[in-house]
Amino acid sequence: MTQDDAFAADLLRGHTDTIVLGVLRPGDRYGFEIYKAIRDATGGDHEIKEATLYATYRRLEKDGLVESYWGDETQGGRRKYYRITDAGRAVYQGNVRAWIATKRIIDALLDLNSTDVKEKP
Repeated sequence: MTQDDAFAADLLRGHTDTIVLGVLRPGDRYGFEIYKAIRDATGGDHEIKEATLYATYRRLEKDGLVESYWGDETQGGRRKYYRITDAGRAVYQGNVRAWIATKRIIDALLDLNSTDVKEKP
């Protein structure tokens, strides 16, 4: 992991709740499915440790932002599914608005059109 990758991971860590809520917006998913969706959406560039995700699920449920239920799989182990609540949707939307506003300010402050900073290919 490069220094840039570590910095990006630190920035993303504070947004785990929002990321999980976003993954749940289209429909219910079980724990490992959420993990895979995050990994796959970033082409493997970002993964959230399963232990971190399960702590996030518990916190989101305690806060009333998600609900969980056991699936009725006939083969293999039972899976715990998570669904976003209306309160979770509201928090997600507020967090996205805050992120967009923050990104706009940071982009302006960093002057991304500057030739001093080169992007990685």
